[in-house]
Amino acid sequence: MSAANTAESADFRGPLDITRAATAVLDAESTVIGWSPAAAELLGYGPAEALGRPLSAFLSVHPVGGAPPVGIEAVAETDASGAPGTTGVPGTTATGIGPPSLVGNEIHVAHARDGRELLVATAMCPLPGGAADRGPGTPDRILVAAEVGELRHWESRLALLQGLATQSPVGLAIYDTDLRLTWCNTAYEREIGQPLAAFRGMRADELYGDGSFVTPGYPQTLDGVMHQVLDTGEPVLDLNFRAQQPSDPGRDHLWSCAYYRLEDAHGHVFGVCEDAFDITDRYRVQERLTLLVEAGRRIGTVLDVATTAEEIAEVAVPDFAATVRVDVTRAAVTGETAAVGSPADMALLRVADRSEPGTATPDPALPDPDPGPGVRGTGPLDSEGAESGPPGESGAASPGDDDRHPYPPVAYPPGSPQHRSLSSGGLVLDEGTLVVPLRAGGGILGLVTFDRGVGADTSGRPPAPDRATTFDNGEVALADELAARAAVCIDNARRYTRERTASLALQRQLLPHHLPPQSAVRTAYRYLPADDVTGVGGDWFDVIPLSGTRVGLVVGDVVGHGLQAAATMGRLRTSVRAFAQLDMPPDELLTRLDDLVGQPAEEPPGANGGAVETYDVTTGATCLYAVYDPVSRRCVMARAGHLPPAIVDPDGGVSFPDLPAGPPLGLGGLPFESMEFELPVGSLLALFTDGLVEARDHDIAHGLDTLGRVLGDRSASLEELCDRAVSELVPGGTSADDTALLLVRTRELDAERVAHWELNAEAVSVGRARELATGQLEAWGLEELVFATQLVVSELVTNAVRYAGGPLGLRLIRDRTLVCEVADTGHTSPHLRHSAEDDEGGRGLFIVAQLVQRWGTRYTPTGKTIWTEQTLPPADEG
Repeated sequence: MSAANTAESADFRGPLDITRAATAVLDAESTVIGWSPAAAELLGYGPAEALGRPLSAFLSVHPVGGAPPVGIEAVAETDASGAPGTTGVPGTTATGIGPPSLVGNEIHVAHARDGRELLVATAMCPLPGGAADRGPGTPDRILVAAEVGELRHWESRLALLQGLATQSPVGLAIYDTDLRLTWCNTAYEREIGQPLAAFRGMRADELYGDGSFVTPGYPQTLDGVMHQVLDTGEPVLDLNFRAQQPSDPGRDHLWSCAYYRLEDAHGHVFGVCEDAFDITDRYRVQERLTLLVEAGRRIGTVLDVATTAEEIAEVAVPDFAATVRVDVTRAAVTGETAAVGSPADMALLRVADRSEPGTATPDPALPDPDPGPGVRGTGPLDSEGAESGPPGESGAASPGDDDRHPYPPVAYPPGSPQHRSLSSGGLVLDEGTLVVPLRAGGGILGLVTFDRGVGADTSGRPPAPDRATTFDNGEVALADELAARAAVCIDNARRYTRERTASLALQRQLLPHHLPPQSAVRTAYRYLPADDVTGVGGDWFDVIPLSGTRVGLVVGDVVGHGLQAAATMGRLRTSVRAFAQLDMPPDELLTRLDDLVGQPAEEPPGANGGAVETYDVTTGATCLYAVYDPVSRRCVMARAGHLPPAIVDPDGGVSFPDLPAGPPLGLGGLPFESMEFELPVGSLLALFTDGLVEARDHDIAHGLDTLGRVLGDRSASLEELCDRAVSELVPGGTSADDTALLLVRTRELDAERVAHWELNAEAVSVGRARELATGQLEAWGLEELVFATQLVVSELVTNAVRYAGGPLGLRLIRDRTLVCEVADTGHTSPHLRHSAEDDEGGRGLFIVAQLVQRWGTRYTPTGKTIWTEQTLPPADEG
């Protein structure tokens, strides 16, 4: 808008004001004796042409009431729709002028000099004195005229001012340069609660003394903002002002305010105008929306029931409630199914209790009279709902461990809002207390109690006067939404807790519960499950007794976490044990294991009844397998994508052998290779998974260096070394990946416990073998085993002489059992069978199997070895 238009729109003089209207002075005979410049401009007649002529030459004699004259022009501007044919007079069109008067003024048809006919509103003002005393040429009355459109616009502006003063919901006030109130509209009077006359002349800070602006970047007081506007002349818009409304004490309101300077026509400043609109309701809706957004961002960040309960309390206090208490069923904490029964069937635990400082409200909950042993005050709780055990022990809770939770049980008396909510399954509003149940899956997971603190606080002081003492409908809906979101997160955490508990239980059952003592090695181990966020992994280890007092050592890692990873770990561990019992060398065992893992990926999509396996955590698993022989002190090992072991010699030197790195299991394409070492007596082998040496804050190289430094201490026991390695590499007890560590100290069998002979492949060697075995058993004091051993040696050597060739080897090992081995150059393994009554042979191996504890075949590069184990007499087992 231009400056000219702005000045014109700001001129509130009426169109019939004599200073701006078309004016004619008439004598008693209605002859024009005076003609203003505005009249000349309106009709086009100059004073010389108009003076002395009758008024009827310019205006119709009678006011217009019916149809307008033919060709009449609507001098006013078109209506808002811009439709043609409008006259400028609302309610009139080309087919009818409408009422003959407009706001008390007559409407006439004016004849312009150029032939146009105009609708004008007129007003007549008689001059003082009687008309009879005035002759021709003597002023008798004054006529003013203006176009109808201009008059209508002026009346609209008057209506606007009247509406702002009496009907507008926006509070308007005018303050003088001393910031004293001089005028206000009806809305402002309603805010103050008094008529204008009662508070005219008061300062703004006197009316709202406790208020302040909350919009940053501006003065906080009314006085400061108004002075700024008066001094600079710059208007300010949308400043948020918070105060208690004089007509509504005890409750904070928020206004959106605008201020601009008032000046007269000459630019002199005479005050400042304030526009204020109450946006309290809108602001509260915005606060609720912001609270919901904040709840979506902060609630459910981790899959933990207690943490989720704390998060909803943190979000709601103090913006929504003075106190929030969250009670969760014991079943939800332990991961069991949500409760569906009566309140008596729901054991509640107080997992979160948060209050605004100084506003704690009374708690109607009663402590459980029989909380059970082990219940303590509030404290941290792991996601399984059980206390952490010592290193190496997983902390899953069992069904009988429910009473060990560190959260106090609570019970609510009948009639309390909480008891009523549990009974009805719905929310309960009782004055300033709102109880909302946590529902998910058709069951109740607990309760959330929102309390506004209507009573005195802990120090006896009443609540703040601006605090709402109850919940309106919108706030009840907000609380219901908050509880619904929290219930979904708690239910997810409950399901995760259940799965993690089951995974840990399955993993504990699949991992070795204890490692039996071995003559070949001394062992110690640690297993640490992953943290609550990552979930149970698939790391495993095992120590497998093999034939000939040898021992198999294995450690592996399955990709992924959860139940599937734990089950896959069990499959792999069982497969390794099965293959190890066949006395396979490490490279062949890994090859067989790789073939077994790769089989599911080769199945067609419909091989399982149309079910397609979308993800197999077995593929990509890693494994390290080693076999140690305490007789020869030789160790053979191979790996499939796993980290190499650490070897510490008796002098404390640490090395990580450069084993051939085979591919992870299930990928195929490359062969596995074994590497053989001779280990001095007392050497230390450390087999571990990457979770031990790799973490977010350091790489594998740093972890390997730390592990080597810890293992280099020769004065520490294996158990101490395990503890030190875990404490330094996994200081928090858990990490993003689970951790397995197996330490092995090698031993050597004394020469007195091993006897070995070379025999020729001839018949006389059978008797020779019996004699040698008998003599050695008598030397060891095992006369009770002589008869059975003679039968075993006779059968095995006879089979070797008959079906194999080359030199034969006979070895006796006195360990925890009596081991008898016969080696030959053949590659055919004997098979146990049942002979018919008329068969002449085939019974020897059957007899051997009945005499020994177990037997088997071990293939070597030069042939095979048939071995047996017999239980030692009770007196010799110690």
